[in-house]
This record gives sequence, structure tokens and C-alpha cells, in this order.
Amino acid sequence: MNMTLFGLDRFLADTSLRRPLVGKRLALLAHPASVTPELTHALDALAQLPDIKLTAAFGPQHGLRGDKQDNMVESPDFIDPRLGIPVFSLYGATRRPTAEMLEQFDVLLVDLQDLGCRVYTFLTTLRYVLEAAAQYGKTVWILDRPNPVGRPAEGLRLRKGWESFVGAGALPMRHGLTLGELARWFIATLKLEVDCEVIAMQGWRPDDAPGYGWPLTQRAWINPSPNAPNLFMARAYAGTVLLEGTTLSEGRGTTRPLELLGAPDINARALMAEAQKLAPECLRGCILRECWFEPTFHKHAGQLCHGLQIHVEPFHVKQNHVAYDPRAFRPWRLLSLAFKALRRLCPDYPLWRDFAYEYEFDRLPIDLINGSPLLREWVDDPTAMPDDLEALASVDEAAWQEERRAFLLY
Repeated sequence: MNMTLFGLDRFLADTSLRRPLVGKRLALLAHPASVTPELTHALDALAQLPDIKLTAAFGPQHGLRGDKQDNMVESPDFIDPRLGIPVFSLYGATRRPTAEMLEQFDVLLVDLQDLGCRVYTFLTTLRYVLEAAAQYGKTVWILDRPNPVGRPAEGLRLRKGWESFVGAGALPMRHGLTLGELARWFIATLKLEVDCEVIAMQGWRPDDAPGYGWPLTQRAWINPSPNAPNLFMARAYAGTVLLEGTTLSEGRGTTRPLELLGAPDINARALMAEAQKLAPECLRGCILRECWFEPTFHKHAGQLCHGLQIHVEPFHVKQNHVAYDPRAFRPWRLLSLAFKALRRLCPDYPLWRDFAYEYEFDRLPIDLINGSPLLREWVDDPTAMPDDLEALASVDEAAWQEERRAFLLY
């Protein structure tokens, strides 16, 4: 079996990799999924190395070891009870490292499991730490991890002026890069003068079944955030995250968050039929199952919702037919089509939420999530058809595929 070694695995095992850091003060940016193959947290594993001096740690959204269930709930700074070092929150009083935080270390190790989606905020945190490191002359080492959904790229690119904490740059919704590759892209596109080293993985094969990006038979899945409970959520996330900008439930408050869509007042069977009629090619690569669910918290809590579950598990439906096809599954198009189908069935349905999403007060959440108003305008335009959205998205996707080629490490 081809074994995949993550950046952390190589860093822990190879003293020659660590030799340039001897005598330096190190900090670690990590979260609950920053673990070894034996499931030891990176902070604890690094603390056992005799040639490493840890002086600080950082946690992104949801915390270093995991402390906040919902979105947009800030985490405080604290002192690690085992190591006695400060742990700074980059989702608390500030989103960017301050000069006082940066004084605590010489080299920042970044060990974050990403989901491969522009909206997932760990890549925004990566951008912010690279910018801070460039400004204050600090060194950053990325301990690379897989993009669990592999190389597919999909969706409209973020438009200029639409940058936010859920939109760090002109990426499509699914970017197909690892965090180490994204660091290289940020440094080039932002023209950052920063000392940055990527400890690359060994043996990562994103086209291999059944994981197609995640070494499914080799590594346990640890939630990188509370509502990312499995690989199948990660596969659907580039589409289902759009639901956060709508009044439809994305399944928060159930055991399958971000694999579901539904509401108490929709007809999911009619919705699927309308979508099938409009653009059947957008429904491929997965199985959509009509279902009922009752969220225990978040949208529609305590109400029975009629909805759909997106199944992208690697099971055989029948001979030579597997439920999940990574080449055909396009979650961003799937959810965009679901919104269009709902608008056609119920033109006056109150679809778009209007609240302070990620502390932005002046722009609709759906526009922040998608990186422009283009998707919402397409959904709301009764004359716009799937081919119109395809024309926009395919141009962006082709340009991104070409642009990202220079930054690939694998």
C-alpha cells in the first residue's frame, strides 16, 4: 500500500528537517484535526521533541483543541495548562496576529487540515499570518496536509472588492489546492516578501479511489471544525455551504450537518424533479435521497423539515456503478440548481437570509459566501437558465486551472 506521510509526520520523524530550527522559538497554529497517525495532537507531539522549543500556540476559528460549536462564536486567549505557554485566538478579539503575539516566536509552524473550499476560514487565517510574518520579519513553515476533496475546481471566482473572512482571494469555491500550495499562491499573488517553507507530503495521490484526496484506509477523520464530521460532508461542502446564506437548513442541529438541505415549508420531491428537468447533468456523481429531519438547534430547530440528503459515500449501488463519482459530482452547481428550482416552483419564497454574516453588515450573506452577487442574481432572474450560469462558471474554472498549475507540489 502506498503510505501517505503528512507534513507533520515527516517533521516529527526527520531530525534533519528540524535542524534549521534548533535554537529558534517556535509557535504552532493548529486545530483539533492537527494530529499524528496515532492521533496525538500536534502540540503534544512537538512538545516531546528535545530539539524543539515551543513558546506559543495559536488557534483558528473553533479553537486550538476545539471549543466552539457554532459559527461566529469567538474564542479567548488562554495559557495551555500542560505546557504553560500562551495560546492566542485568531478568532477572538482579532483575526490577525498582533505585534505582541508575534513577539513570542521566531518561526510559526502551520498544521491545519483544510476542506478545499474558499469559504472555509482556515485559508483566510493562513493569508493573515503570511501577511503578518512578511510585515514583522517572521518565518512560516507549512506542515502540509491533503486537500480531502482532491483536485477538482468548481464555481465562480471571488470578484475584486468582495474579499472577507470567508473570501481570502480570487479563488473559485473549490480550489483543488493543499494549504501548502495555497501559501505559495498567496505569496505570489499578494507579492509578499516572507520566508516560507512548505514541508510537503510524501505519497499523496489525490486521484486514487476510494478517498480521491483523503487517504481513507490509512488515516482517521478528525473534525477540523465541529460541523465537519466526515469526509462526505467535506465533499458536499462547496455546495452546501451556500445554504448558510439562505433560510433553508443545511442540517446543523442534526447528525449530518452540511450533507442536508431542507425546510418545513418546501416540497423536496418536487424540488428534485424540477432540478432534474432543468439541468440533469448537475445532479450526477452522487445520490440524492428524499428525507425528513428535525434540527435540534439552529435554523428550524424543533420543526420537521422536508429535504434531501446528498450521498457521496463510496458504496456500490449496483454492479459497476458507485454512488460517488468525483469527476461528475459538482456540489456548487447542484446547490445553485436547487435554489433555481425552488425559485421557479415558489417565486416569492423568502430564500435569502439577511443578517450580519461573519460580522459583515452591509452585504447579503449569500453574496459574501459566493464572492459576488452573481449567483443570487442568476437565481432571482426568471429569464436566466442553467446555461447562463455555466457560461460564467466555466470561464472562471478554466482560468483558475491554468493559473494554479504553477503552484502545484504534487
